[in-house]
Amino acid sequence: MDALICTAYLPPISFFRLAKTHKSILLEAHETYTKQTYRNRCEIMTGNGVLSLTIPVTKPQGNRTLTKDIRIDNSVKWAKEHQRAIESAYRTSPFYEFLSDYFTPYYEEKWDFLWDYNLSIIETVIHILDIDLTIKETQSYQKNVLGMADYRNTISPKKKVTLNSISIELPKYHQVFAHRFGFAPDLSILDLLCSCGMESVLYL
Repeated sequence: MDALICTAYLPPISFFRLAKTHKSILLEAHETYTKQTYRNRCEIMTGNGVLSLTIPVTKPQGNRTLTKDIRIDNSVKWAKEHQRAIESAYRTSPFYEFLSDYFTPYYEEKWDFLWDYNLSIIETVIHILDIDLTIKETQSYQKNVLGMADYRNTISPKKKVTLNSISIELPKYHQVFAHRFGFAPDLSILDLLCSCGMESVLYL
């Protein structure tokens, strides 16, 4: 059975935990874009606590713009800010050096569409984790879908993942700043990768 999931920027751990339980995932491309979601936002742990990194976007068709048509607002110097924040947060983590070669290009090259940017990052993570997973995209929007698991309204920064909501468990792992702030669940997959490296796939 396929899983239907919304796209996300450096997606949270729950995104990949859900994806790994399926042979393929269908990314929702034709929904009307929604603000204040993981579509253009990720959360990392820094020396000052959890930090949200948000990619500025523009909507060419206003509030009716589909997710696949959302453009990145490159008039704002967001890429360097995100890169510096990520480096500051994870440079002392066990696997940051190994991972930086994979992710640095995403902050040094210009991308026009959020959809393409997110998709490439998701594919990179799947490659790093060596997960056998096929990614497809929707060809049209369907409110109700049959024959697949619909997670479009499940993974949200406003609705933290719990065992009861989607029947998955996100146990603790070592985080760089856990000694200051305690364990923060379901951060960006980058947090797990920097902390656990290739063992991240076992966690998932």
